[in-house]
Amino acid sequence: MTEDGLPGLDLARLGKWLAESVPEAGENLSARVLAGGRSNLTYEVTNGASTWIVRRPPLGHVLATAHDMAREFRVMSALQDTAVPVPRTYALCTDDTVLGAPFYVMERVTGTPYRNAVELEPLGPERTRVISTGLVDTLATLHEVDAAAVGLADFGRPEGFLTRQVSRWKRQLDASYCRDLPAADELHAKLAAHVPPQSAAGIAHGDYRLDNVLVDEQDRPAAVIDWEMATLGDPLTDLALLVLYQRIGTLLGGSSALSPDASSAPGFLTEDEILQRYASRSDRDLSRFGFYLGLAAYKLAAVVEGIHYRHLHGQTVGSGFEHVGETVHPLLDTGLAALKEHR
Repeated sequence: MTEDGLPGLDLARLGKWLAESVPEAGENLSARVLAGGRSNLTYEVTNGASTWIVRRPPLGHVLATAHDMAREFRVMSALQDTAVPVPRTYALCTDDTVLGAPFYVMERVTGTPYRNAVELEPLGPERTRVISTGLVDTLATLHEVDAAAVGLADFGRPEGFLTRQVSRWKRQLDASYCRDLPAADELHAKLAAHVPPQSAAGIAHGDYRLDNVLVDEQDRPAAVIDWEMATLGDPLTDLALLVLYQRIGTLLGGSSALSPDASSAPGFLTEDEILQRYASRSDRDLSRFGFYLGLAAYKLAAVVEGIHYRHLHGQTVGSGFEHVGETVHPLLDTGLAALKEHR
């Protein structure tokens, strides 16, 4: 905690750096935390006239390759002039002496990150349907971006992507080990034994869901945010994660911070409608979608277990993490069940 009461943000140091990198900002700043604890720390910083967003990694335990500020900054910068809505990026700092970790500054986009059904219900079924349709269409648009054309040809290694994903999330789970998870071992073994042929390479967001999209007053996607897990690989992993969030949200309701239930709001596209809408915008083969769902569940379980680990070690910021570890078990069960599906 810094002297000004903002975890991970020293306003005096930030002000000096920002005055050089974004001259119009100046050094007389105030800030507030927008999000913290589960993932990257996000702050709203203002000089009284203009406002910016600052993003940095979480405090404490950080898994290898996770919370890569340069990576998140790069992909958003590359997508600035495409049909994918992203915040304008301003500056990246890789000097750890400023805030103790790399961070970047981006535009503050006005929009709502809807998480739960109670937030969508007052809008009515028609507007909710528009919002959820835009969510799927934006994902399909992202997956059609020519990575090489926007300077992201080397953003990842598409060959063998799915196999490496299975191995990567096993390593992530191992790095956050704090208890035995037999279902995780079973799910990993089955995934490793049944990797399907990959779909065409494309840019994958890595954590695509409604509350990672800011929606404007016209119910249109204003900006896709939280690109920390983005890569060049098999984009069907994004679609699977979107569907998984819908399933786990229905299973757990809005009781968990990691299981938003926005998809249960009247008018929200059903799982079948999401897949049909995506298929109408893409020629990717969904016949082995069960594997992708299983992988999505394994990945999310690894992420949640990492949060559980950090909470146990007092490294999360904010409240609501006491029961986060309980979400891992239904995630793993959902993944095992999904492997039996073939669409």
